[in-house]
Amino acid sequence: MVTVGLTGGIGAGKSEVSRLLSSYGAVLIDADRIAREVVEPGTPGLAAVVAEFGEDVLTADGSLDRPRLGGIVFSDPERLRALNAIVHPLVRERSAELEAGAGPDAVVVNDVPLLAENKLAPLYDVVVVVDAAPDTQLDRLVRLRGMTEDEARSRMAAQADRAERLSIADVVIDNDGPLEALEPQVRRLWEQLRQNIVKS
Repeated sequence: MVTVGLTGGIGAGKSEVSRLLSSYGAVLIDADRIAREVVEPGTPGLAAVVAEFGEDVLTADGSLDRPRLGGIVFSDPERLRALNAIVHPLVRERSAELEAGAGPDAVVVNDVPLLAENKLAPLYDVVVVVDAAPDTQLDRLVRLRGMTEDEARSRMAAQADRAERLSIADVVIDNDGPLEALEPQVRRLWEQLRQNIVKS
């Protein structure tokens, strides 16, 4: 088994790289998706969030009111730490379960947006960083995701900077250009991962 930590700044194209790797046969473990699953109605995760933040963070149907919770935690580092202390261990546990079920010959790609920020690089055999210039990221967030320029800049500023991400990379995928320039790079990475020859 080869474990890959895949990361990249918002708008860099990490989702497209994980989609391609998955289409080639990688086992994809998506930290964002798992973070949503572990606080679905009826889960111990949601019960713990409600115990910490109160019933106000629930919608009428009993699911988590993400915008309301976001409004609480993103303006208060202490509350964000409290939320992370609930959610992160549950995500790690579920990720470990999925990885354990992947089989000895698998290439397991962990899609982890905050890999650099949370200093998780040592957990993986190979760290892949999807890189794009900040201007490219900004353009994609405004043009493709409909964010205002201020929103986009503030989301980018909340993440590790480009140099921090690149400093942990074993492999850098350059996604500054058009989509058709991306696929050959990802295909080459996949072939190296299958041969277990990426780690420097």
